[in-house]
Amino acid sequence: MRKININTWNRKQHYEHFSALADPYFGVVIPFNVTKAYNFSKENSISFFGKYLHDCMKAINDVENLRYRIENNNVVEYDVIHASSTMMREDKTFGFSFIDFDEDLNVFIKNVEAEKDRINNTQDLFPPKNGLDCIHCSAMPWLNFSGHKEPVSGAVESVPKIAFSKISNFENELMMNVSVNVNHALVDGYHVGLFSDKFQEYLNQ
Repeated sequence: MRKININTWNRKQHYEHFSALADPYFGVVIPFNVTKAYNFSKENSISFFGKYLHDCMKAINDVENLRYRIENNNVVEYDVIHASSTMMREDKTFGFSFIDFDEDLNVFIKNVEAEKDRINNTQDLFPPKNGLDCIHCSAMPWLNFSGHKEPVSGAVESVPKIAFSKISNFENELMMNVSVNVNHALVDGYHVGLFSDKFQEYLNQ
């Protein structure tokens, strides 16, 4: 982790402007083609959620601004960003997870499964391990949404928030809408565009 010197940062004015807003987050919904990722998961008998989340996390970690966080009135850049996903229990409640990122897909999926097991065996909402070095994400496979709003606490927040929709078949291609909400003090549309390109690239591999 490294601390950003705000006084010499080329985003100083942007940071100060958007940080002063009551809600500095902006959000977009982006359609992704998940055909190859879905087929890969079925051919290899692995979790589709684990596959696309891994591709998402690789893309997140590729974009420097998506690793920025506001911490104790400082801007810091984390070396690695992990996934904090909601996971549903059998009683239809959910718990928050903290899934350690790993470049190896198989290791990452094992981390996903370990968190699923933990959540299914506890009533705790929050994971024992937590921090700002993550994204907050939710899979909503019941909804093919084209718009989305995340809850905000009113306190200073800087963790990107991502939601994954139900997949739909469009002209024999599987499409999934993905909502991305980020703090504009740290991230611009350009950086979300970089993430989008990287995510689609990984999904296609």
